[in-house]
Amino acid sequence: MDSTRSLPPDPPDPEALLAWYDRHRRDLPWRAPAGQRADPYRVWLSEIMLQQTTVPTVAPYFARIVARWPDVSALAAASLDEVLQQWQGLGYYARARNLHACARAVVARHGGVFPEDAAMLRGLPGIGSYTAAAIAAIAFDRREAAIDGNAERVLARLFAITAPIAAAKAQLRRLGQSLVPAARAGDFAQALMDLGATICTPRRPRCVLCPWRTACAAAAAGIAEALPARADKPERPQRYGVAFWLTRSDGAVMLRRRPEQGLLGGMIEFPSTPWRETPWTVAEAVAVAPVAAEWSALPGTVRHGFTHFRLELAILAGMSAAGDDGLWSPVARLGEHALPTLMKKLARHATSALPPSVVR
Repeated sequence: MDSTRSLPPDPPDPEALLAWYDRHRRDLPWRAPAGQRADPYRVWLSEIMLQQTTVPTVAPYFARIVARWPDVSALAAASLDEVLQQWQGLGYYARARNLHACARAVVARHGGVFPEDAAMLRGLPGIGSYTAAAIAAIAFDRREAAIDGNAERVLARLFAITAPIAAAKAQLRRLGQSLVPAARAGDFAQALMDLGATICTPRRPRCVLCPWRTACAAAAAGIAEALPARADKPERPQRYGVAFWLTRSDGAVMLRRRPEQGLLGGMIEFPSTPWRETPWTVAEAVAVAPVAAEWSALPGTVRHGFTHFRLELAILAGMSAAGDDGLWSPVARLGEHALPTLMKKLARHATSALPPSVVR
């Protein structure tokens, strides 16, 4: 059975959406002023940063990165540590690693100039089908359908697609592509995003203000707010670990770098046990501690949510007579390292639980 209902009499008019966009476009730090060509570097950077992250969260990070590295060549010349340092707190750190790798690939393969073709863009690190289409459309006005989450919601309602988004992605992309006009493809892509972000919102869509109101099958059927259909989310599993707050005689605390691949790849962390499905006993944790020491458990735990699981970390504190080998940092200078949010939580918890004589 086809999940697309019969369309109302008025077909969706791209020009009506563009006219609405000309009046109501959002003022975003990465968006070119009306009538000016977009900077491919800023488009690419914003699209990578906005993956699974909101506009208000991204805006200050974007401003800092552009101020420090104003073009792709400057970013390519930076070290991965510098990029991770600027990225800390934004999450999904694979994006930062891919951002750095992509900048270097653009310089090495394309002389520091982003390719205009979506297929060539997809060959760069961290650029998938959506991001390639967005860059090609917004930066180069290529007739590509940039279908992000906002656009998917608009299209699902516009055509009354009753299947969940995950099952309808290919269909939504085809429908979106059919609407992209020959001219102003970049503005159309941004207009579709803005419509979803400001009018066709997940809850209580403001249909009366929508430029496509008379063309919307879901609005005609009175089911706009019920779409897109929401698939049941599985319960996130719980994992447990023990972190080691190891201090040496000068007050510095031990750190280590996580492997480049995998969760929080390349970031700096406090040593810990593996994260597993059952809690650790103190004896089990001490057996895998980074050094032999007199370990004592700190009160409380640190909890953190990742996309696919929830984590609870207990903390063991100890002293070491170790010298300069390894990665050590004074507590007051921990902010100079690329610490993910979880490790910042852990540092706050440990420093509040330990006596001032230990935290220096």
